[in-house]
Amino acid sequence: MDTLMLSRLQFAANIGFHILFPAINIALSWFLVYFRVRNSRAANQDEARQWEEAYYLWTKVFALTFAIGVVTGLTMSFQFGTNWPGYMEKVGNIAGPLLGYEVLTAFFLEATFLGIMLFGRTRVSGRVHLTATLMVAAGTTLSAFWILSLNSWMQTPQGHSFANGQYFAEDWLAIIFNPSFPYRLAHMVLASVLTAAFLVAGLSAWQMLCGTANGGTRRALRAGVVTAAVAIPIQIFAGDAHGLNTLEHQPAKIAAIEAIWHTETSAPLTLIGWPNEKEGRTDFAIQVPRLASIILAHDPNATLKGLDQFPDAHPPVLPVFWGFRVMVGMGLLMLAVSWSSAWSLWRQRPFARWQLRLQAGMTFAGWVATIAGWTVTEVGRQPFLVYGLLRTADAVAPHPPGVVLSTLIAYLALYAFLLVAYVLVLMYMSEHPAMPTAQSPQSPKAALPVGGSA
Repeated sequence: MDTLMLSRLQFAANIGFHILFPAINIALSWFLVYFRVRNSRAANQDEARQWEEAYYLWTKVFALTFAIGVVTGLTMSFQFGTNWPGYMEKVGNIAGPLLGYEVLTAFFLEATFLGIMLFGRTRVSGRVHLTATLMVAAGTTLSAFWILSLNSWMQTPQGHSFANGQYFAEDWLAIIFNPSFPYRLAHMVLASVLTAAFLVAGLSAWQMLCGTANGGTRRALRAGVVTAAVAIPIQIFAGDAHGLNTLEHQPAKIAAIEAIWHTETSAPLTLIGWPNEKEGRTDFAIQVPRLASIILAHDPNATLKGLDQFPDAHPPVLPVFWGFRVMVGMGLLMLAVSWSSAWSLWRQRPFARWQLRLQAGMTFAGWVATIAGWTVTEVGRQPFLVYGLLRTADAVAPHPPGVVLSTLIAYLALYAFLLVAYVLVLMYMSEHPAMPTAQSPQSPKAALPVGGSA
């Protein structure tokens, strides 16, 4: 456990904890837009009140999630200077502006209208409040655009030049819209949709089990289930397209994902096994002939490069191999749960108690899949910080290992406390749902009042 490994673990703890909250809020903000639109278009007072109840609860969840996401994001930004000075020294001319664009365009937009969305419900018209909610959602999505653009450039860099030990931007459009960016953006946004959908459905199911449900709970549950059922097959196709792109630009990552030790034609797919990197084999492997070539290249006779083609330039196999399988396995479980729940809705059958328990148990399923996917993405880029350009070992600060270890322990303890507190607060809010107590703004139709206490 030298300084390099400890610094990597510390940054992994930071980004792993931070990504949990944007993974919710990117899509949850659009749920709020949907709730507000349905509220404004309600056919009667009772329906409007139910949508207001749903909006009221999930705005509180959004605000809590936003607050934790902001502070953990700031901590992560500081680590570029404290732990990884070589990163900004080498690629700061590219990374710095992209991070700046995110703050100037996305964060300012989101933070400005967040105040109106949270505190202007009784102070502005319904149309203005809906616009504020829409701007918050747009800002959250725009933030994802810039952050994923930078991360994608680190995976598939282009549009740059090198001089005097630094990388400079030559073509900003090529940098922003680098080869993996469209696939990575789509994959992450859909991951957020699924994360938020299962959170909404899971907490709503928990409310129904606890007997604290209201009309808004049932409408939110339906929205979460339907959204998840629609998004999961789209995510499967997006993931397949992302895999083809990764095979083209990062074949070493694909070789680690599938534990392909030697270049093979008509390569088999390893369903499960235990990668033995020291011996260059997968122990206890269960394989399906030719399936890796079919899935990864859409050609049963395709040749896939093995890890032997990337000496000293391929990622550690074990975390990438199992991270991918956890992500896929969780995705298939999400497919089964969402489709079975959607089938009950389509048949107009009330959810059985076992279905509500299953949905509640899947509340944070999106987090599991997201962390597994980010493990594949980030560990799969190793040993490079910027793929093919900057090795991770060349960017780390030369701190004593003990210093990094002590701060790592402090981070882990703090993050564990915050995570437990966050989950407990969500449970409390679902078990003790506060109702809107003040009159809501008049709807854009200007014909129906949309609020009122329950």
